[in-house]
Amino acid sequence: MLPRSSKPPALLAGSNSGSLPVVVTVAVFLSIALYNSIELLIMISLSFNKHRGVYFWSLLLSTAAGVIPFTISNLFDFFNVPPLWLTLLLSSIGFSFMIPGQSVVLYSRLHLVSNNYTILRALRYLIIIDTVILVTPTIVLYWGSVYISTKHWTQAFHIHEQIQIAWFSAQEFLISSFYILETVKLIRAHPGRGRRLTIILYELLAINLVAILLDIALLALQYSRLYYFQVIFKALVYSVKLKLEFAVLGRLVSFVGLCHATTVVREYPSFITTVDVSSVGND
Repeated sequence: MLPRSSKPPALLAGSNSGSLPVVVTVAVFLSIALYNSIELLIMISLSFNKHRGVYFWSLLLSTAAGVIPFTISNLFDFFNVPPLWLTLLLSSIGFSFMIPGQSVVLYSRLHLVSNNYTILRALRYLIIIDTVILVTPTIVLYWGSVYISTKHWTQAFHIHEQIQIAWFSAQEFLISSFYILETVKLIRAHPGRGRRLTIILYELLAINLVAILLDIALLALQYSRLYYFQVIFKALVYSVKLKLEFAVLGRLVSFVGLCHATTVVREYPSFITTVDVSSVGND
């Protein structure tokens, strides 16, 4: 999210103030983000028989209330579609669900590979606290930078923007790293289960690596002062990451099902919402 008064040259206003390559790039990125989101909503509706659980709701809200309004707000902003308050409202709602929602999606499947309830609980509290202390100031500074539009508000927004994007990226990296480590432990604990488990492991590692690389690309754009382009790219990145997470759960269900085919079913503490394997479609 970026105040209009702070956009870099060639991205100051609507399509007429940018070069054709800029307009095409923005249109392509946002169109792909919308396409990914709509496709994911269709996949969710077809794959889940029971509409419940942390994973289902975090995935649904991150897409429907996160990526979609965030992408639409960027379309309105870039092409100068009035009124301004509607653009700001859609952007604020989308940001609030899209960014923290990605961390919740990551968190929601960790119980499939880890019995370390202390770390699971700590990660849950980390997500909640970070959402409160980072999202709220971002939205306040965003609106203030646009409507008050003083130097101090704009500077405060840019500083906080750099902090929150770095922090949320680090948070997602932490959760993904923990997930990768636990997955490696799980497959080492069940040797000789065949080629399929090895393939699943490498697929899971590859998907998480791609997600981490996308976060690095966002950070590179942010700290290269390509702020508005970073915002446009962010919508695409999070739509791709959510689709990857949807694929991850299918692989995890298959993986855990194979690993525990001959073992006793795990019991989970009350704060963990387990996944009904029968309600999730696999590839």
